[in-house]
Amino acid sequence: MPELSRFFGIVIAMYYNDHDPPHFHARYGSRKATFAIDDLRLLDGDIGPRAHGLVVEWGRLHKEELAEAWELSREHKPLAAIPPLE
Repeated sequence: MPELSRFFGIVIAMYYNDHDPPHFHARYGSRKATFAIDDLRLLDGDIGPRAHGLVVEWGRLHKEELAEAWELSREHKPLAAIPPLE
């Protein structure tokens, strides 16, 4: 699972050959969640309210890069790192 970004203890990643809808994974400690790229809704899991808010804020800033990473992952191409939330 390629790591796309890391900030405030949150790790953002994307799997190759993952299922639709386009999404990314967030891990915070032992908690995991999956977020849709198009509207940043929570698809599965729970990472707590603070981490959830940070992931959504980061996702809004990098929606285009996430969509591009999704397409690259479908083609098994290397994924570029996405800047962290500061």
